[in-house]
Amino acid sequence: MAKRVFLIVLDSAGVGYEPDADRFGDVGSDTFGTCIRSGRLSVPNMEKMGLYQIEGTSFEKEGAPETGCCGKLREQSAGKDTTMGHWEIGGVISPKPMPTYPNGFPQELLDEFAEKTGRGVICNEVGSGTEMIRKYGEEQMRTGKWIVYTSADSVFQIAAHEEVIPLEELYEGCRIARKMLTGENAVGRVIARPYVGEAPNFTRTVNRHDFSLEPPKDTILDMLKAAGKDVIGVGKIYDIFAGRGLTKTFPNEGNEKNMDVTISLLDEDFDGLCFVNLVDFDMLYGHRNDIKGYTDALNAFDKRLDEFLPKLREDDLLMITADHGCDPGFPGTDHTREYVPILCCGKKVKSGVNLGTRESYADISATIAELFGIRYTGDGESFLGEIM
Repeated sequence: MAKRVFLIVLDSAGVGYEPDADRFGDVGSDTFGTCIRSGRLSVPNMEKMGLYQIEGTSFEKEGAPETGCCGKLREQSAGKDTTMGHWEIGGVISPKPMPTYPNGFPQELLDEFAEKTGRGVICNEVGSGTEMIRKYGEEQMRTGKWIVYTSADSVFQIAAHEEVIPLEELYEGCRIARKMLTGENAVGRVIARPYVGEAPNFTRTVNRHDFSLEPPKDTILDMLKAAGKDVIGVGKIYDIFAGRGLTKTFPNEGNEKNMDVTISLLDEDFDGLCFVNLVDFDMLYGHRNDIKGYTDALNAFDKRLDEFLPKLREDDLLMITADHGCDPGFPGTDHTREYVPILCCGKKVKSGVNLGTRESYADISATIAELFGIRYTGDGESFLGEIM
């Protein structure tokens, strides 16, 4: 009988700050808690799976999960970004932080990039993309130079107007930067940030593309693929793992379309993992301090579970988690160092199990590997025996 795991990452939906949050300036951050305190959160499906029974959260209630298992996972990796979070979910703990550039990039790096791409560079600041495009968009259109900027994350972001620099040239510029950024400058991601429109109403398009560093060793994706299993990525998964370990991929088109794809995959016969990233929580709401938008997006996701859950087959396992926090009610617009939820359900999953606090996001991969009976060389400890 084919086994299928649907692993859905609610990008940035943390459940409260970790013990080492002071190192990151994140003491007090609580993404899910902020949404709950807004009074707008309505997530009956996740509630039944035990969201409110996750221990040690600001919103913990007594009782046991009705329809599944709940718990929380601590991040062991040295960062709080999407790449490290997903790699750890995939079984690879990163002990060293990726480089960040709080004062912008070294000039020699930008000079080399300009020379190799044949276009100059403007900006080189730290901030939000919408702000950078607002400030430099007109100059970019006039000069045809790249807008290069970064954030608190380990990213080299390149913005260009789609009518000034064609998309393919922007992507090629990102590939050139990705090849350059190695060694001590090995940033987690080079990100293409195309935009359209006229000043001051520029808007970013869905043609964003991430060019990730490759994971330093095999992840659960590589191991499942090597064992002959299907590994399907939905959303940014291909980008985050630099395409490694996937047998099929569906690009990011936002939460709703990504859920359309995921729900359609319930009707497909496959044997393996469907790994889904829902980035809107982080990209559209967390980084923009939009509590209402974030909460509404969580409600909308939970509503899609009304369609999803009845289609689960006998041997299917659903796991819902996150990759870091990005508390929309916390000062600043950066990711936050938080525990993440783990909610599991399925026809063969025990109900009412509380997994407590697990030591690593990597426990997810160890569990998936044990479920499929494949050789596992990653980090983490399986909790399969507790939930099945």
